[in-house]
Amino acid sequence: MIDLGLDLYRTIGQCADQLGIDAYAVGGVVRDFFLQRPCTDIDVVCVGRDEGGEVHIGIELAHKASEALGGSKVSVFKNFGTASFKYTPGHGSDNEGRQYEIEFVGARRESYSHDSRKPIVENGTLEDDQRRRDFTVNALAVCLNADRYGELMDPFGGIQDLNEGILRTPLDPDITFSDDPLRMMRAIRFASQLGFHIADDTFEAIARNASRIEIVSAERITVELNKIMASPNPSLGLKLMQKCGLMKLILPEIAALAGVEVVDGRGHKDIFFHSMQVLDNVAASSDNLWLRWSALLHDVGKPGVKKYDAKQGWTFHGHEARGAHMVKRIFKRLRLPLGEEERYVEKLVMLHMRPIILAEDVVTDSAVRRLLFEAGDDIDDLMLLCNADITTRNEEKQRRHRANFELVKRKLVELEERDRIRNFQPPVSGDDIMQTFGIGPCHEIGIIKDAIKDAILDGQIPNDRAAAWQMMLTLANGLGLKPVSAPTESTPE
Repeated sequence: MIDLGLDLYRTIGQCADQLGIDAYAVGGVVRDFFLQRPCTDIDVVCVGRDEGGEVHIGIELAHKASEALGGSKVSVFKNFGTASFKYTPGHGSDNEGRQYEIEFVGARRESYSHDSRKPIVENGTLEDDQRRRDFTVNALAVCLNADRYGELMDPFGGIQDLNEGILRTPLDPDITFSDDPLRMMRAIRFASQLGFHIADDTFEAIARNASRIEIVSAERITVELNKIMASPNPSLGLKLMQKCGLMKLILPEIAALAGVEVVDGRGHKDIFFHSMQVLDNVAASSDNLWLRWSALLHDVGKPGVKKYDAKQGWTFHGHEARGAHMVKRIFKRLRLPLGEEERYVEKLVMLHMRPIILAEDVVTDSAVRRLLFEAGDDIDDLMLLCNADITTRNEEKQRRHRANFELVKRKLVELEERDRIRNFQPPVSGDDIMQTFGIGPCHEIGIIKDAIKDAILDGQIPNDRAAAWQMMLTLANGLGLKPVSAPTESTPE
């Protein structure tokens, strides 16, 4: 007998017995029980004892189980024959405070048309329902009824595949992936999350059916892609995408990074594999999804600016600006958020070379102030990305880079404490200038503000209002502007 460890399973089984139906916990919750991973999404499949599966019985059991478990509101989706509710174990439970989402559905069989991943659904048996699952490790079922409580139903060898860390499909993989192409991304996502190996015949079927991904919405693809990006070693999944041909269909800009070009016996490093290493380096230090996206895209502009020079070798001048310009287009196509998340990634891609250039040159206060001003609150993330970008295998070169990089970091801390540059605004505003000189919006206001900002960043004047005010008066006089009244000592306050 398998005890899944929650009292709610026995309650659901008792409700199923009262209705005269069989109920099974199935899919991810059973898989994760054996993997000893937490799971709060519980799928229950219901089977009629006399006539096989009936779509409506899942809805019926959901209402009865909800009432027995405290009366949570049941959400019903009649077109799909499913119902669900949320449940939070009460005081004294080992799982107190954890919220579970429990979904009920009648056992079903599915068939597909070639141009859609939406199935035609019919009543079915438990094995029909298990057969339609994506992978054998997700086709495991445990009976919840009292007389067979804890009985494992494993018709496709899912337990053995779990023990061996293998992902394969219950049916012919070509049929599985052609019917629902999103399962190809799910295979890669599970491989990335769990560290599993995709069975050779299954992976070959993904490669053969890769073009079928075109019938799947960008939103669905991106949900899986973000789960790959959030996994412990994101490069594992992305390399599989590259190998099977999905990358060139979903992220052609990343696929284009692969390969090494050689001229006169001189080749550049493989930008794809470099980007994978940088991404994994960032993932080892941060769970920030958008910082990970910044790592993936940091060199995405290189193919567009790559040039060979007989003296310098391979150059990628301006790749950071080219890459930053590409970020919004990529986010828009993948239906990734276009607000502050996109702007954050764009900023980090644009700035990712700046600390590295500083570390290789003379570290001036002025250059560090400008970096701090432009990065703002994202300076720590930028420095983490840049540190992850040091992937050279030359130990001496790596030691030198990291030593210089530490110098830049110390300078950043010193100047932030002294000059308060992060997110600063020039102490004199456009309104101050207009009121002082009795003018409306004009080009001269921008000239004065930019000159004051540059003077502060270059260390020519301190970051305070009195010094900025005096500079404003001097600059305005040179531009032929006169105060409407004689400024007094209280004016700057």
